Amino acid sequence: MKRFLFLLLIFVALVTGGTFWWYSVAKPPSADTSSRDFLIVKGSSASQIGNKLEKEGFIRSALAFKIYVQVSGKARSIQAGEYKLFQSYSLFKMVDELTRGPAEIWVTIPEGLRREEIAARFASAFGQGEGFTQEFLSASADLEGFLFPDTYLFPKDVEATSVVKKMRSTFDVKTAELKEGINASTLTLREIIILASIIERETKTDEERPMVAGVLINRLNIGMGLQADATVQYAVGSARSWWPILTKDDLLVNSPYNTYRFRGLPPAPIANPGLSSIKAAVFPEDSDYLYYLHDSKGQVYFARTLAEHNENVRKYLGK
Repeated sequence: MKRFLFLLLIFVALVTGGTFWWYSVAKPPSADTSSRDFLIVKGSSASQIGNKLEKEGFIRSALAFKIYVQVSGKARSIQAGEYKLFQSYSLFKMVDELTRGPAEIWVTIPEGLRREEIAARFASAFGQGEGFTQEFLSASADLEGFLFPDTYLFPKDVEATSVVKKMRSTFDVKTAELKEGINASTLTLREIIILASIIERETKTDEERPMVAGVLINRLNIGMGLQADATVQYAVGSARSWWPILTKDDLLVNSPYNTYRFRGLPPAPIANPGLSSIKAAVFPEDSDYLYYLHDSKGQVYFARTLAEHNENVRKYLGK
């Protein structure tokens, strides 16, 4: 009986102590009613978020935060982005604010998308509709190729024109290191970006891009058609599929973007290239190759003559 009473007392003491601890750490850490910005980067775990909240004075205990969000199932509802928080929030209020979503959110735009795809990604991320998409397309009408792919942080209510301006200015910042090479190139900046956009869509890895750039420039120099599938995809693409699998009929489409029918560069970029593709267009690899292809695993093969290329087609594509 004494043993039972002793264990009961220990249990009560633990419960009482735990309850006291819990309510003490759940209290607001400050009475300050001024808001402060709090940034959650992509990929942050509940522990990392809790540690940062405690370090910046928004909560009393990172451990209590982690326990609460895990037990309540709210950990997965906390999104990356920038929040406006108050030190006067209790732990429960703090978690509620975090699960409502950030005031500013991260949006990642990968390399090789066309304007329509970029507009759709931003509209979806911001919970916006067709109005935002049309505003974005209108503001970027002449900027295909110059909307730099990157990870951006924007307020949810940002205007599409502001997004376009930011992407265009980011292009200038990111390509500043290439200014000397661009000035020394035989191509204009616009031609470089047109070429880079084709390279972006036609290649798989950073390593192969300078060589593919050299092949395309070799073709341009001898007046040979580029015959790049990606340019035809741009010509025939639609909202149903912006980059469709091409048919034989597609290769006959009467479009200045059809580089099977028309020689030289297309009239404008076909996508928005990343820095490695732009570098490849500025600094192409010298070679005497005129052909390239990728096998089913993405490995690239080059050839100097049509006969060599046809043999690569037979060997690596089984055609």
